Amino acid sequence: MSGKNKSSNALQKIEDEHEKLHMIRVKFLRLACRLGLSPHNLAVTQVLYRISMLEKMRGSRGTERSTFSLESKLALAEEKEAPGIHDLKFECTIMVLGKSGVGKSATINFIFGDTRSDTDAYSSGTEKVHERTGIVHGIKLRVIDTPGLRCSFTDRRHNQRMLASLKRIIKKHPPDIVLYFDRLDMQSRYNDDLPLLRTITDTFGSAIWSNTILVLTHASSDPLECASGEPMSYEVFVAQRSYILQETLRQTTGDMSLVVPVALVENHIAYQINREGEQILPNDLVWRSQLLLLCFASKILAEANSLFQLQDDIRSERFGLDSRFPALPFLLSSLLQSGAQLKLRDEDNELEDDTSDEDSGSEDLDYDDLPPFRHLKKEELKLLDKRLRKAYAEELEYRERLFIRKQLKEEKIRRKDLKKRSAALPENTLLDDDDGLEENDTSPSEPILMPDFMLPPSFDSDNPIYRYRSLAAMDQSLVKPVLHIHGWDHDSGYDGLHFEKTCNIFKKFPSSISGQIVKEKKKANVQMESEALLKNNERNVTKAGMNVHTIGKDLAYTLHSETTFKNCNKNKTTCGLAVTLLDGTFIEGMKLEDELLIGRHIKLAFNGGALKSRGDFSFGGGVETTFRDRDHPLGSSLLALQLSVMQWQSALAISGNLKSVFKLEKTTATLSGNLNNKRSGQISVRLNSSEQLSITVIGLFPLLWAFITKKLSPSN
Repeated sequence: MSGKNKSSNALQKIEDEHEKLHMIRVKFLRLACRLGLSPHNLAVTQVLYRISMLEKMRGSRGTERSTFSLESKLALAEEKEAPGIHDLKFECTIMVLGKSGVGKSATINFIFGDTRSDTDAYSSGTEKVHERTGIVHGIKLRVIDTPGLRCSFTDRRHNQRMLASLKRIIKKHPPDIVLYFDRLDMQSRYNDDLPLLRTITDTFGSAIWSNTILVLTHASSDPLECASGEPMSYEVFVAQRSYILQETLRQTTGDMSLVVPVALVENHIAYQINREGEQILPNDLVWRSQLLLLCFASKILAEANSLFQLQDDIRSERFGLDSRFPALPFLLSSLLQSGAQLKLRDEDNELEDDTSDEDSGSEDLDYDDLPPFRHLKKEELKLLDKRLRKAYAEELEYRERLFIRKQLKEEKIRRKDLKKRSAALPENTLLDDDDGLEENDTSPSEPILMPDFMLPPSFDSDNPIYRYRSLAAMDQSLVKPVLHIHGWDHDSGYDGLHFEKTCNIFKKFPSSISGQIVKEKKKANVQMESEALLKNNERNVTKAGMNVHTIGKDLAYTLHSETTFKNCNKNKTTCGLAVTLLDGTFIEGMKLEDELLIGRHIKLAFNGGALKSRGDFSFGGGVETTFRDRDHPLGSSLLALQLSVMQWQSALAISGNLKSVFKLEKTTATLSGNLNNKRSGQISVRLNSSEQLSITVIGLFPLLWAFITKKLSPSN
């Protein structure tokens, strides 16, 4: 019974969708009738054809039952358009853009049939962005009139300021269609309009041109002459001018398949009219009705697309309002990632440090209890046989492990001593490590040479790696350049700056700030993170900070705070909140983490979080299990298993990760892999060896694998 109910519900949903499509067709035919256009008009038939293609994309049985003939739709439209019936609920918002003096305001006056907008034949008649609202053929029109743009490259700042103010205005009323104006009789080369069109594209995004109509004014101008001296036909004249503008738009957006519809306009009051008193073009078309039909058709098709959920928030995406807004799962994954936490100097906040050494169960001797040992020289090692050399290497490794363990114990004792001394100090006062030094130790902290950058595969005398060195000071601050070998500035190669600084504010709050600024030729990338730590009591620590990141062309400001509760020596819980401001939109989020240490070798970590923005939600979480080496932190072997789940809208993402690190004599192997619910994943194997023969095998393995896969490919 449940299967039949689901099937009937699906059929009912399809029937409802096609019924709504039928009403959209009828609405469009009513609009065409009000404009005085025949249902067999070329533009009308093209719109109806695109709607029918959307209906066929569903590919269901409900299509046949919901399909009506054109005559039935036309009859229903004429019935609804009977005198005294005014139930057509349709309105359209139009935004106009274009150069100064091309006839934008004059066209608006002709559409509304009045002269409320000032016009000037030689300069811009509109000084600021304003809206005009009126009723045309019983349809409510809202037109956003804008000042004229300037073509000169030196006026780019003027255009950017005007377009920025326009972008803020259209957030309240996103337009359904954009009209870009230019003159038909104004001949220009391909690159003349590039600076202006690129400024528009940078402000609203390239998606604006997919919902734009090119309007060519002064459409009654005489055609130019051909190369033979004879005047070209009117159709060729229009096609030539349209082609130049279309190619310029394709070059601006980088989309060679972009096709923008073209409409012709003539605003001169003395031009020829038809019997109904409407102005017509040299090709006998009524330009006013044709232009309004193209505007209405754009909104009709948007309604049909949104019905089948082919586009999300169509109008906003077309005009760059949300084109650079990242998906919530991207921000949620960043929220769930736990960065390295600041540590108080008198306390280590890790769980494993709270486990006593007696719990390790190790029967190894202390380093100081070992008998004397003499290191052999290379000549002496050559005299030993293979068995003795192996025993000598094992003894060295054993003594090295005990020495490192001794250093860790001494460090733990020193920290416990600092903790006892800080307990006697006033509240929220930190004890510096320098307080434990001898008074006569006044050796200055000299800067040291930082490691060099990675050398390029081939020598290049212009590469700055061979000419510059960096120094690192010992005052817990670091400033170094960011090298970009393939950057645009090949002279120095340094196109950014990286900085890090840690300090204690008022000797009470450990804090750090780090960031990176990279300047490219046309844009800059900023990444900055800052945080401060407050110790509430012996077991609770609060961290707060602010991050600034570049996302697309906007800066994202994030304020975050989290508190860690140490429930016991082997368990701690973290709760956090975050607020992000991106392009005027606030995104609120929260997360919860819990870590549990089982014995000394198994660590469990759970996390979960959620984000909310403008009624949209995203939530997810994960669990991770880590099996560590018996000699941790001396041993490097581990096995980590991770499972994560994330939900956003109707999409569910599940992924699993595996990482294993183990040692085979003098070779360290790292095996990692992941798999998601889309049945895609990857496997990675990494080998690191100190033996020359093993290094050779490691280098030949990928070459051999590439050769085998190439030979076994289907193309061969």
